[in-house]
Amino acid sequence: MHTLKPLTWGLLAVLVTRATVAESTVTAELDWLAGQWCAETGGEFIEEHWLPARGDLLLGLGRTIRDGRTVSFEFLRIERRGADVTYLAQPQGAAPTAFRMTASGTHWARFENPQHDFPKRVEYRLTPGGLHAEIAGPGKDGKEFVIPFAYRRCG
Repeated sequence: MHTLKPLTWGLLAVLVTRATVAESTVTAELDWLAGQWCAETGGEFIEEHWLPARGDLLLGLGRTIRDGRTVSFEFLRIERRGADVTYLAQPQGAAPTAFRMTASGTHWARFENPQHDFPKRVEYRLTPGGLHAEIAGPGKDGKEFVIPFAYRRCG
């Protein structure tokens, strides 16, 4: 039986800690998304609630209300999958659809899934006025169709 020396155990602990920090840093960099975001447009009240990054995972929930009734809801999460950061959407509680992060910067992130019908792209950007989100993909005419969401912090 081979035993590790105490120094080796210490080095192993440092390496594991560094790996954990490196992995969780990716989603922690998206912590600007955390909070309660609301928008009112076309007679609809739309909200997204994002919990802060914990355990290398951001969890979100969205819903749309029209005439006092919930017309849609969505479970959301952003997690690390191997080397990728992935946005997962579950509209109406359906099976998750994964969108891989393809670009990001200070206070913005883009996630894409070219195989999905619509949307193919999900993007979030923190702005001075709140949070700009958009989904995009092919419209009926084959050209890109973009649906923007202008969120503000909920009161």
